[in-house]
Amino acid sequence: MTRPLRIGYLVPQFPGQTHIFFWREIDALERLGHEVRLLSTRKPPEGLIAHGWSDAAMARTTYLDRLDPVAAIGTLSELLPRGLYMWMLKGGFSFSRDVLLTLAAAWQLRCTAQEDGIEHVHVHSCGRAALIAALAERMGGPSYSLTLHGPLSDYGSGQRFKWQRAAFATVITEKLRDEAAEALGPDLPGRVRVRPMGVDTEVLKRAAPYEPVSHGRPMRLFSCARLNVVKGHQDLMTAMRQLLDMGVDVRLEIAGEDDAGGTGYRRELEAHLKQLHLRDHVKLLGAIDADQVKAKLMAADAFVLASWHEPLGVAYMEAMACGVPVFGTDSGGVRELIRDGHTGILVPPQNPGVLARAIRDFAGKPDYARQLSAAARAHVEAHFRSSLGAELLAEEICRVRESE
Repeated sequence: MTRPLRIGYLVPQFPGQTHIFFWREIDALERLGHEVRLLSTRKPPEGLIAHGWSDAAMARTTYLDRLDPVAAIGTLSELLPRGLYMWMLKGGFSFSRDVLLTLAAAWQLRCTAQEDGIEHVHVHSCGRAALIAALAERMGGPSYSLTLHGPLSDYGSGQRFKWQRAAFATVITEKLRDEAAEALGPDLPGRVRVRPMGVDTEVLKRAAPYEPVSHGRPMRLFSCARLNVVKGHQDLMTAMRQLLDMGVDVRLEIAGEDDAGGTGYRRELEAHLKQLHLRDHVKLLGAIDADQVKAKLMAADAFVLASWHEPLGVAYMEAMACGVPVFGTDSGGVRELIRDGHTGILVPPQNPGVLARAIRDFAGKPDYARQLSAAARAHVEAHFRSSLGAELLAEEICRVRESE
């Protein structure tokens, strides 16, 4: 075995409501014998800190949010003559603003890496966190790498600057890799690996075989995603109304909160529930921890996520690992995870009618439901274990270290 690594692991606003994947990957890296130093831009809003492990995670995280104007000015004067000036001219106002906002954090990252002996920083973002690592590297800090979790357009300006000197990158789908290659051209790192996010299949598994809905009780549906219009919860609610009007007795629970901690898009969903007369059939659970999510999955007859666009979908993976049949939308890179009719059921996005009919038909096919349950579990166990991502990161960082 090669010498253990000292890895900086940078995640924006850690630990947020959807960050169980990162926590699992950190654990997998440490089980491989590597030391992981957790880094983040700042703490998330209080309403989004939902996990049982959140306090432990925050206690060991260094937050790069210290205001230090002197360090920022010194860093700017150091980097401008090294080419940053031209990048800021080409990037315009948006990129220049992001640079000024992240200079102090970049300086703090450089100092932290030197003090703690961090050999490499991996950034699970291509937003401002990636800019922090790119700036820190240019001022003599450690090498860095990136993971792209969604379309580049979601991560702000300066993408060529962020990617140009990255030692390597991982991308969660083939589709996103092709899009990044087209957008970045020669600034794409020489090594780009496709590695989907993963789940802990040893934790997320059933103690007893899946049993589909039986006559005499409501069908229990579960959904889990932040409350945002693009997650399609409003379409799922409309489908619920249609199912009830068809005579299908169904109940739905939705786990997740909006980015404002409950005072944002959640209010629109509550108004939609009231308008559709669904308050006895649909519950908004807010942000819940991983153990509660697992319990809800084990009690569900099916998992449904009606996203308008989903790069891949950890929530789908969690349900599939638990042997819960999944309904997803044929959007983004979901087809790289769910094979329609074999490991799950795909419907067009923004089409509540088709979704409602698919759920209605599923309710009458218990043998098919069992087949989906078994096939989904086997697929995730083979291809989407969280340990696979940790192994790839360690492999690539070792390569970087050996080449220095």
